[in-house]
Amino acid sequence: MFAVSGERRVSQVLNSKRTMVQNVPVLRAFGGGEHDLVSPFVMLDEFGPFQVNPGDIGMDIKAHPHAGVVPATFLVQGSGRHTDSINNDIVYREGQFMLFSSGRGAIHEEVSDEQLRKDGGTVQGFQIWLNLPANEKFRNPETFLHNSDALPVIENEGHRIQIMMGDLQGKASPVETHSPAFYYHIKLEAGHRLDIPVKDGNNAFIYVVKGVVELENRTLVAAAQLALYERQGETLRYYSETGCEFLVLGGNPLDEPFYSYGPFVMNTPEQIELCFQNYRAGKMGEL
Repeated sequence: MFAVSGERRVSQVLNSKRTMVQNVPVLRAFGGGEHDLVSPFVMLDEFGPFQVNPGDIGMDIKAHPHAGVVPATFLVQGSGRHTDSINNDIVYREGQFMLFSSGRGAIHEEVSDEQLRKDGGTVQGFQIWLNLPANEKFRNPETFLHNSDALPVIENEGHRIQIMMGDLQGKASPVETHSPAFYYHIKLEAGHRLDIPVKDGNNAFIYVVKGVVELENRTLVAAAQLALYERQGETLRYYSETGCEFLVLGGNPLDEPFYSYGPFVMNTPEQIELCFQNYRAGKMGEL
């Protein structure tokens, strides 16, 4: 691709790291350390694809608390079960998008549902953590589930874009966020290019799921790699010689103090300590 005026430049390319979240293998693209260029997001994991054999326990991420952050899960394959301390018990399936807005603090558990444990199957998806702005940190917790057909899709020659958050080309996701943010799931066919508009000053980053995609200055980003952009520029440009699948995320950077410890994301160390006190005192509820 040739450079054009207003094209966003790449700041750095990072490799994901393999890790375990209890018994689930994940590729962690980032986990808080790059918050200046990924805000308002604070984590991105790709989990699977992993096989659950009939009779196996499958995903078994036991009850744990969150506060100040919105873990959001999108399933590409399979199913899962979410239970939480605000009386939700939800089986979510392929194509659905679930958000657990933890606010002042709540507990949830993420496991395989009974049907998957009985019959087996393949599980694959993504989980992102969306930071809550300071004035929303202590809001009441809520859980939302969005069906695939509610999430707008843009299909043109050579590409398919599903809008998980934000808006694009006159189509808007029904997902409400507490600060401006976008999240697109994109498939680009071989030999095609794609331009995505982005607001100057907003953060933007890309995570590649499959294949190789070319960014500005002929920067090649392959599967399991993350590219962070600088904040200047109004166009993100992509080309793939062989075809690829990737996520594009970003939004208005919060530019607020950032403190995280495990599942808690707050603005001060004192707030982190308050989260622990509330959890130990049972103020985040129980399953």
